[in-house]
Amino acid sequence: MSYWAIILLAFSMSMDAFAVSVGRGAALGRPRVSEALRTGIVFGVVEAITPLIGWAAGFAAASYISAVDHWIAFALLGFVGLNMLYAAARGGEDDAAGVKSSSFLILVATAIGTSLDAMAVGVSLAFMQVNILVVAIAIGAATFLLSSSGMLVGRLIGARFGRIAEGVAGLVLIGFGVSILFEHLTAV
Repeated sequence: MSYWAIILLAFSMSMDAFAVSVGRGAALGRPRVSEALRTGIVFGVVEAITPLIGWAAGFAAASYISAVDHWIAFALLGFVGLNMLYAAARGGEDDAAGVKSSSFLILVATAIGTSLDAMAVGVSLAFMQVNILVVAIAIGAATFLLSSSGMLVGRLIGARFGRIAEGVAGLVLIGFGVSILFEHLTAV
């Protein structure tokens, strides 16, 4: 996986956290920089850990399913991408669910909820020749940057832009899945 693909994947995985952070920033009104950094750290750490968990699970099962691994990667990435598209299209009042409270437990729960897609992508990455640590660090760093900045600019751009970004990220993930499937089906 090229560095550009890793960067694109990292930012795609960060879009749901960005969308939530924009909503949190808009709902909190004028979030302090410390609140934005705290949000970025929590989201970034959780988002970096979950692909590692998914990769370990996928790696453990790889020898049993190597004949269909490309179909599994395609299905998982497609499902996550379609789910992100659906969430972006649905929008509505749940975009900023729970943002009125700045409780640390609510923040962690939200971070876990937005990082489950990264776990599914981690499973897909177990079937590819990638350095999972580099990918996990890239995802965590991108999520930190987008979540922190999303909080700060949330009051300026509103939740609508966050939904658009999440929709674009969903399309990118679907594209990754199609690319993996195409590579395996056309390999000689």
